[in-house]
Amino acid sequence: MSEMLYHLVYYSRNLVSDDETGFAAEIDSILASARRNNPSRGITGALLFNAGCFAQILEGTLDAIEATFERIQQDERHGDVSLLALQPIAARSFPNWAMGFVGNRSSHAGDFARIGLSTGFDLAHMSGDQIHTILKDLTMEQEDAGH
Repeated sequence: MSEMLYHLVYYSRNLVSDDETGFAAEIDSILASARRNNPSRGITGALLFNAGCFAQILEGTLDAIEATFERIQQDERHGDVSLLALQPIAARSFPNWAMGFVGNRSSHAGDFARIGLSTGFDLAHMSGDQIHTILKDLTMEQEDAGH
């Protein structure tokens, strides 16, 4: 019998360098680490960056995602880390993504503008379900485009 799956949704404030080159290098580092470590931990998910904030969904066993979330809370690149949801799931929403990343394509600008109209893209005013829907839609779009 397999262990029950959970998803964890959080947001945090970006404390990464304001310098564009430094920022890009830090994001690459975050993604490389996640894509290297998550498969062996059984974690899938997606990361969103926009307007100085990160939002992320982690999927896996409760122990695995709690341990990963603990590391994120200790990471100096994240500030004001806020848990939005932690709940059991029937199936993964991001089965093909050790860690998908959205927010770096110009085509996402319209999506963020639409989201921003209703929330100001203040993740503090969004629910875990809203962030999940946004990330799922955007990663599916990227998947359809061939990553």
